[in-house]
Amino acid sequence: MSETTFNFPSCEETMQHPAYNSAAWGLEPHSSGKLAVAKGRGGPLNLYWEVHGQGPTKIVLIMGLGAILTTWQIQTHYFGHLHGDKYTVLVFDNRGIGRSDAPIFRYSTSAMALDTIELLDHLGWTSPRQLNIAGLSLGGMIAQEIGCLIPQRIQSLSLLCTTAYAESGRSLSQSIWLHLKRFRPKTEDQSIHDTARTVFPLEFLTAKDDTIALPSPRTTPKCRPADTPDGEYPHFDSHFQRFQAQELHKRHGKVGTFTRPGFFCQLSAAAGHSKSAAQLAKMADEVGRERILVMHGARDDTLVVRNGERLIREVKPGVGIIVEGMGHAPIMERSAWFNEFLEERLEVWGKL
Repeated sequence: MSETTFNFPSCEETMQHPAYNSAAWGLEPHSSGKLAVAKGRGGPLNLYWEVHGQGPTKIVLIMGLGAILTTWQIQTHYFGHLHGDKYTVLVFDNRGIGRSDAPIFRYSTSAMALDTIELLDHLGWTSPRQLNIAGLSLGGMIAQEIGCLIPQRIQSLSLLCTTAYAESGRSLSQSIWLHLKRFRPKTEDQSIHDTARTVFPLEFLTAKDDTIALPSPRTTPKCRPADTPDGEYPHFDSHFQRFQAQELHKRHGKVGTFTRPGFFCQLSAAAGHSKSAAQLAKMADEVGRERILVMHGARDDTLVVRNGERLIREVKPGVGIIVEGMGHAPIMERSAWFNEFLEERLEVWGKL
């Protein structure tokens, strides 16, 4: 279906949809809290965190630019609730977003990595080869920094749709124009539409919202009922509408706070991230290349595919994969495949 033939719903229409109030799933963490980090590093500032599941395999999920921890909810549901006897999943809001503090100064991926390490220390996740870290986009940049800082604590490192330093593949004039377009005034409808078109292929956005495994308070451990007559979580009309609803929840403060200053502080961290070939090689040597996964979408319009290709060349990971037809967010666009793929890799990494 083309852009012109698909009827993108308005924000108002989506807010009236029966599934809207339950776009953020009621997955109850086994523990949660706020931790003051970065004392003496511009802080203290509070990070909000949740731990789901009680299994022996520790998974750390690090989210990307301007996104909150519920963006991981498909993985949180699968690993921390459906398979919570095998896995323990840590999700958290990075500084600048959600229920974490958003101090206004220039952020860096190295500082955000130190935030994460302080959180891991607080939880007692300090054993050798204990951490299975997966970072998406900006989260993948933070994960690289963690790999450089505490390589011996890492059991596996999954770098998803990320980069060692951003390379657009566009001319200077094109890049300047695209950045200027971001800052022009937009309606909320247009802003969410433009974000969706950058993150996902059109075919995914226009497809029916029937491929995501929804939680159920009847069968999913520690799952609150949805705000529906029967308590079940309903589908939206399309993948676009589900993404739109989640964005609206984020922007309207239903699951934390989204602010433009916090977003731009995170953007400054992404823009300033840079890892040389030598730094990546040292990280890979110390973590162990057989423990590293690099995954990128061939149709990623946020960080074009040459970023993933270069990361694969320079890291030489045990698994490097360019996924044909995929955009910037495998955790949503290919969620069932991604969860099964990661679970298979976790089994392999656990035996190393």
